[in-house]
Amino acid sequence: MVVKLTLLPVLYWVALAQSGRIVSTAPSITEMLYALGLGERVVGVTTFCRYPPEAVSKPKIGNYLRPDVEAILALRPDVVLVEKSMLRGPVRLPSLQLHVIELDDSTIDGICSSILQIGRLAGVTARAEKLTDFIRRDLALIRQRTSGLPRKRVLFLVGRTPGRIEELIAVGRSSYLAELVRIAGGNNLFDDSRAAYAKVSIEEVLARKPEVIVDMSDMAGTNGVTAKQRQAVVTLWNRFSSVPAVRDHRVYAVSPDIYVVPGPRVAQAARQLVRIIHPEAGF
Repeated sequence: MVVKLTLLPVLYWVALAQSGRIVSTAPSITEMLYALGLGERVVGVTTFCRYPPEAVSKPKIGNYLRPDVEAILALRPDVVLVEKSMLRGPVRLPSLQLHVIELDDSTIDGICSSILQIGRLAGVTARAEKLTDFIRRDLALIRQRTSGLPRKRVLFLVGRTPGRIEELIAVGRSSYLAELVRIAGGNNLFDDSRAAYAKVSIEEVLARKPEVIVDMSDMAGTNGVTAKQRQAVVTLWNRFSSVPAVRDHRVYAVSPDIYVVPGPRVAQAARQLVRIIHPEAGF
């Protein structure tokens, strides 16, 4: 059994926006909805939607990678908000349709555009404009504060074999995280990779001599990093003493919570990166 996902005409959305029932299929979309004051209209979220805390108690529609179509239908949504990458093909059920709004939050500009799109369609345009203006001003301030500082070579790892420095997945050029690294005063170590996230070898890492390593690979599902977790990550890297980041004690274990959700907290993520890459900037 499959359900047909159809893009919702704008006029239809406008007609129901003021009281419409909304299902969010991504943590970033959930954060946008709540940041725009639309939390009461949200009737379903994924199991990965943990912020803000109010979202945790909402009915679940499966996880981010595999939303449960029947669970979505049971919530009788007027609209289902999805990330662009999630529209992988039609899903059909006899005589039933899900009305879908597609959002592209894969870049910082895309995050702001998605917030504005939701704001316009939900009748809270002024609120959306205020939020995106704040995000852009904050990012511009961060960029200004780091513009005169030396650019550090930054390896940002989003994945690897748990407890081992193997099967490394690094941030590539097309990830919004690479944008954040640049704003925070760094040079992303694998900016020559076109992929958003690239599989790289430890040999490549050693050859490129990162000056800062940001590693969130062992932190899945956490909202913070304990001293024990932090030390475990540092210990893993200590065997590579020729790497400048290791030699200079610039290996940082971070929680994925604020980094892997391309939403309204993007400027907060940039500020955290500045504190890691350029603590002298005073953020």
